[in-house]
Amino acid sequence: MKIIKGKEKEYKDWYDKNSDRYGRACFTYAERWAELLEAEIDKSNDVMKCFVDNADRLSHEADKEGITGFMYGCAVSILSQCWEYGEYLRKWHNKEYGYDGDGVVNPAVMTVGVDDETSRSC
Repeated sequence: MKIIKGKEKEYKDWYDKNSDRYGRACFTYAERWAELLEAEIDKSNDVMKCFVDNADRLSHEADKEGITGFMYGCAVSILSQCWEYGEYLRKWHNKEYGYDGDGVVNPAVMTVGVDDETSRSC
């Protein structure tokens, strides 16, 4: 995984602080996903198109831990801050949720709604 130059120590410190199984799984998943994407990026002339065409599929291929939605969001956040291609990933990810602003959309948000069938009174 290609860490942004100058962020190597920050990344290592962040990685080391997440030594429990849950936190470490976020990092190992993020690294695996980044490496799979880098292999595709190396074959592409258009980095953003590479994300559009491959990021979702490779996110599933990289998942050996059985990650949760929250862990996926952590991985996107990790990569967006420390990975050479993180800004492309952040933009692709946010667009998947219809957002084009700053930050990273949290994919673990649940929307609770009531449909007409369940809202009828007896």
